[in-house]
Amino acid sequence: MVMQKNVCVIGAGIAGLAAAKAFASHGHRVTILERSGDLGGVWEPARSYPEVQTQSPKELYRFTDRPMPSHYPEWPKGPQVHAYLADYARSHDLLPLMQFHTTVTGMARREDGQPGWTLATTDSAGTRSATSYDFVAVCTGQFNERKELHHPGEESFKAAGGVILHSAEHTDPSRVKGKKVVVLGGSKSATDIAVHSVRAGASAVTFVYREPVWRIPYFVGGLINFKRILYIRAQEEMFPGWGRSGLSRIKHAIAKPLVWVHWRGLESLLKMQLKLKTCDMVPEGRIEDGVNCSVPIATPGFFPMVADGRITAIRGTFDHYDGKTIVMAGGQRVDADVAVLAIGFKLDVPFLPQAYRDKLVQPDGQYRLYRVIANPDLPEMGFVGFNSSFCSVLTAEMAANWLVRYADGKLAKQPSADAMHADMDMMLRFKRAERPAAGVYGGLCVAPYHFKHFDELLDDMGATVRRRGALAEKFLPPDADAYARFLASAPAYQAAPFDAEAVVA
Repeated sequence: MVMQKNVCVIGAGIAGLAAAKAFASHGHRVTILERSGDLGGVWEPARSYPEVQTQSPKELYRFTDRPMPSHYPEWPKGPQVHAYLADYARSHDLLPLMQFHTTVTGMARREDGQPGWTLATTDSAGTRSATSYDFVAVCTGQFNERKELHHPGEESFKAAGGVILHSAEHTDPSRVKGKKVVVLGGSKSATDIAVHSVRAGASAVTFVYREPVWRIPYFVGGLINFKRILYIRAQEEMFPGWGRSGLSRIKHAIAKPLVWVHWRGLESLLKMQLKLKTCDMVPEGRIEDGVNCSVPIATPGFFPMVADGRITAIRGTFDHYDGKTIVMAGGQRVDADVAVLAIGFKLDVPFLPQAYRDKLVQPDGQYRLYRVIANPDLPEMGFVGFNSSFCSVLTAEMAANWLVRYADGKLAKQPSADAMHADMDMMLRFKRAERPAAGVYGGLCVAPYHFKHFDELLDDMGATVRRRGALAEKFLPPDADAYARFLASAPAYQAAPFDAEAVVA
């Protein structure tokens, strides 16, 4: 019999909602701690830049038990995603479980001899508390701690009226109107902000990037929705995966010339469609070598704006500020009123004691997580939403459903600590030697192997239904409704409330 647990979910973004719903639906008592004043994570309005929208189509950016509203566009805007998440939380009675403005500052193993952790927290008034839990689900994700970047002269730049913002702080579109804007970074957020700044009436927009990268338009060739390329199993199988059999290696060797032609054709199409040569932004590497979670979607309008001069693109980075001028590493001088640093986030679990962080994170930054979810050296703990992919809502939900079964000892294939360590060692070797592109974000990116990742999780959970029809499974993107059926086919159970009187008797 599984006994009811007191479970703490850290974070109220997509992963936190998925974890809270999974644990609560199996009968556990759940508390959600969120350091900000609202749910949504990256979709919280207070940290969303203007005109932000999903990189994934709405049918792929949803929970299995709730589609996005039919009137939403295919790529919903930030406020729409936030409204969807808020509605999801309400419909599953998750809002009463949330404690906002509560920051986890530390954690330690329980001192009462019981399994679990004691979490130290601080609220908005500065009040400190310590609460013990039987299990902790870390759902802070990969976009939690902002990266910082400082250059000489920034104080004088600010003193002269200049503004320096991280992209997550750029929430007011009026801030750039009539201003000279410089955007640093190569991610989609950087190109989004550059394009929005032009449309919002900036007097000049400069885009500063280290090197060109392959970007995928929403419609490849203007006709094919990119989900039918990046999100299908047939495409995924072009990438050699881990744990391959001898027969699989032979098949990949035979198909290698055809796969090479496929990628070269896609590169040629992207060069023409996006006018990469005109923009002098043709990437040096092969597209297949860089397919991972960091592959950005091409912001509509970005390359045309670079081509016609509305956006000035400079390859390089900042060197220093000189009054209201930003001097680049190559010596170029750019007048600026607003500098937006779209430099991303750093992956960290700052509240975890150093001894446990050392067990979790390797010296090269790679994370030791079995199935990208758990580590036996960190007992009564798991990570949801760290398994980033091209369909991050589904990966978070799958991880949450796997984790609750792992915590309750209810996986159909409950792994031993030795088996988990052997698998983690194998995956680290794969990411370091065979597929270096898989090492981004601490090695926690499962793209382009999301189907393989889902297959493993479903197999572990004992799902009796794991595939659609042969053609659909091969050539269609993941289907949230289908994964609802797959999850429903796993053995069901409920945790029993803890009866203290029965234990005493």
